[in-house]
Amino acid sequence: MEKVLLFDEKSLDITINRLCQQLIENHNDFQDTVLVGMQPRGIFFAERVKKKLDKITEKNIPLGYLDITFHRDDFRRREQPLIPSTTKMPFLVEKKKVILIDDVLFTGRTIRAALSVINEFGRPKQIELLVLVDRKYSRDLPIQPNYVGRSVNTIQSQRVQVEWKEQGTTKDNIWLINEQK
Repeated sequence: MEKVLLFDEKSLDITINRLCQQLIENHNDFQDTVLVGMQPRGIFFAERVKKKLDKITEKNIPLGYLDITFHRDDFRRREQPLIPSTTKMPFLVEKKKVILIDDVLFTGRTIRAALSVINEFGRPKQIELLVLVDRKYSRDLPIQPNYVGRSVNTIQSQRVQVEWKEQGTTKDNIWLINEQK
């Protein structure tokens, strides 16, 4: 198994700073803008983006957590039952600009499910997608991110492993792992 480091703590912090600056350029005062982190690991990335944005803009931008477990198109095709995470949306998205945040964009199926779930909280004015890693050339659906930390060309035998300190690792690392022998 071969591992290639995509982000260490320093490069991750630099990337989050850059992404926040791009968001500020496009959302100015964040009036009627909300952040929505995708469960499970996208919430750790979303929390960091929110913390940085709040510090830079001196605002308190609303953040919600979205679980799409029962909206997945492979929900009933799994051998093991799926265990849902918590959805925490303390706001409606009606007429708001939603920035959907996830750690890795792979096939696009998770985002498709998220778009369905978002509508249960109102009809947003706009939805944008921010991802840390965009796995190019692996999309099943025509979904593209608006903001990208890093794009990587991957094949099916590779996966992206995201290690957040919030999940108990000693430091943040994001790896590209080749599982071919």
